[in-house]
Parts: sequence; C-alpha cells; structure tokens
Amino acid sequence: MKALSLNTIRDLFLDYFEKKDHLILPSFSLIPENDPSILLINAGMTPLKSWFTGAETPPSPRVATCQKCIRTPDIERVGITGRHGTFFEMLGNFSFGDYFKKEAIEWALDFSLNTLELPMKDIYVTIHLDDEEAYGHWINAGVPPEKISRFDEENFWEHGTGPCGPCSELFFDRGEKYGCGSPDCAVGCECDRYVEYWNLVFTQFNKLEDGSYVPLEKKNIDTGAGLERIAAIMQEVGGMFEVDTIRAILDRVCQETSTVYGDSEKNDIAVRIITDHVRSAMMMIADGIIPGNEGRGYVLRRLIRRASRQGRLLGLDRPFLSPIMRTAIRQSSEYYPELQREELIISILETEEKRFDRTIRQGMALLDEACRKEESRGSDTLSGEVAFQLHDTFGFPIELTVEMAGEKGLAVDMNGFEEAMKEQRLRAREDFLEKTATAWGRVA
Repeated sequence: MKALSLNTIRDLFLDYFEKKDHLILPSFSLIPENDPSILLINAGMTPLKSWFTGAETPPSPRVATCQKCIRTPDIERVGITGRHGTFFEMLGNFSFGDYFKKEAIEWALDFSLNTLELPMKDIYVTIHLDDEEAYGHWINAGVPPEKISRFDEENFWEHGTGPCGPCSELFFDRGEKYGCGSPDCAVGCECDRYVEYWNLVFTQFNKLEDGSYVPLEKKNIDTGAGLERIAAIMQEVGGMFEVDTIRAILDRVCQETSTVYGDSEKNDIAVRIITDHVRSAMMMIADGIIPGNEGRGYVLRRLIRRASRQGRLLGLDRPFLSPIMRTAIRQSSEYYPELQREELIISILETEEKRFDRTIRQGMALLDEACRKEESRGSDTLSGEVAFQLHDTFGFPIELTVEMAGEKGLAVDMNGFEEAMKEQRLRAREDFLEKTATAWGRVA
C-alpha cells in the first residue's frame, strides 16, 4: 500500500475510469442548478439528478467526477472529532442505463486492489439482505463469503418515491488500534476501525405512491467514494485533518495562531474548526457565493464568523484568516481552476472578517454581561431578546450565540428569539410600504 497524496488519488481515480470509457467532467458548482430543494451540492450524484430521472439526456452513458460537497448538519461536531467536516470531495463513477452491478463491483474492487494496492485481507463489503445478484458478483470477483455482511435498511437507498435500489459498501479495516475494544466490533460498528470508503448504489426500482417497487426499464449506477477517507487510509493517518493537503492548512493555522497542535485538546478543536471552515468558505466564495443573511450567503457568513471566533479563543484579537486561505488555495488550485481568482476570493473573505471584527468585541461584552445576569438570578437560559440583539446589531449568527452561551452552561430562549425576528420582519414590511407609497396608493 502506497502513501499517496490526496491530489494523486483523485487523478488515479479519474484516469482509471476514463480508461473504462467514462466521460470525465469537472466538478459542478456548489450552487445547485435548477434545483430549489437544496441550498448547496451535498453529494456527487446531486448535480446529475436530471440525468438519473431521464428528465435530461446525459452527455455520455458513462460519467466520472470528483465533486465538491458541503454538508452542515453536523457542524457542531466539526473539530470535536477528526471525522467530521463541512467540506469534502466525492469521487464517483456513474452509469445511465449502461453497465450495472457486475461492472460496478468488479471495477471498485479492481481499483482498490490493483491501483490503490489495498490488501485484500483488510477489505470488507456489505450488501442488502436480499441482493443475491450483488452477492454473486462479489464472490465471482474474489471476495470470500466471510467478508460479506448483509444489512437491511442500511443497504437500501431511497428518498421518498421515485428511483431507488439496494447498495453495496466497501469498508477498510484499519486495525485494532482504531477499534473500540469490544469483542463484537465488526463492520457497522460506530468506532473508527472499519471505515466505509466507497458506496455503490444500484438504482433498479421505481417506488410508487402506494409503496410498491416496480423494476426500472433502464437501471443506473451511482457510486460515491470519499476522497479524504481514502487519503487517510493510504497515508495511514488518524483522520481527515492529518491528510497531506488538509494538514498543510492546519499547520498554517498553528503558525498564524502560535499554537502547538497536540498540546491541548481544547486548542486542537479550535484549530480543526478553523481548518475545515476555511476550506469550505474558500470553495463557496470561488463559486460566487457572497456572505449574507439568507440562504447560501448565511451559511458562508456563519462559517467565516465561527472560524474567526475560534482565533479569539486561541488568543488573537485581529483578523487572521486570509493567509490560511491562501495556503488552502495552493493545495487545490491545480484541479479547481476557479481558485485561481485568488485575490478576489481573499478580498471577499477579508471584508467579511473585518466587518465581524468591528462588532465582535462589543457583542461578546454584551453576551458576557447578559450571561452573568442570568447566572446571578439562578437562570439557565439566555433571553431571546439578547440573542436577537446580538444577531441584529452585532452580526452574530444565532447558532454562534447558542454555541457561546452553551460554553457558559446556558441555553437560549429560541422562541423569544424567533418572536423578535418575526416582529423585525413586520417592522421592515411596514417601513417598505411606507417608503413605496405613491400617488396611486401603497404598493401591496
């Protein structure tokens, strides 16, 4: 097994599938096109949905990509563990009515064994409980029966009605040192020993409104392999923050904050948060997203301001993110040409960080005083009014206020906050109507 860099693994994957007659497409933008159901692209197949449903014709029946993805539901876990991140790259090979299970399984195993040179003894696979076809293909490909596990709902991909089907996952056994010590530790355990690195989805059914499943006339393949996970395996490091390209960013964070990584778990968490959020913000800005108070802009603002605040926890009282982002850009600009607009990207970051820097001191003073008052009264809840003031006057995303209050042992009155936000919207509407009054009457 070779210690391959993250960028090398990406190239190897795309080269492999180009030789299998796949059209190699660049990553789609993080901004979904004609898909209002999501704010940001969160999986490799998401930009291809219209090709899977048949609404549009794909440029080729075989496609492979490395897709930029953003996921924020686990943002509070980022930094606390080495596994969670808001930005990641998803490798994927896709078939639109062309090849199916046999080829997808054979190629996934072949790439794992002969390109990555992963040892067969450490590879395990899972299949759906009733997927005998996949089981047969894995056996024929050379996987011993004892390395194949069957699961039910965990190995069936569906989202409401529409195209769906069973899936098959590849896991890598990282060894006992990453395990939980339980004698029952096996594939499916929540510890870090068995890492899922590739998911093969066999889209073969159409789920109807009545809950029944009808075979699709044209079956599809949708696979997703986590680039950072594979890199961690190949480089034999503990998690994504130790992978070469990400570790370079982390080291720059330590340099800018005069922090020694590994000396303090509290400081390590802050360093990892900054590292991850800078990567995400970089890619979002490069795709044309601007910090704001709604939608994608709000997600970006929250990431930048959360990263900026972590610097203060490490002892800084000034903007510091731009040199870290420049390091991040250097790690990925060769594959993502949109990152070559470096000065524009940095300018947007600096404007947002400086704006937050001007208000954070006053906001933190207000928050500290409010928390002291609540504690002196024996209360365990920060008022929604204070949370709204921090949001409205000082630009604190509500999630940041919740996080900071939580560090002081206080919850936030979210009902009170939402009520204050509702009143603000009503006032804004009244103000708008007043300003747009004309000789013909107000604009309704």
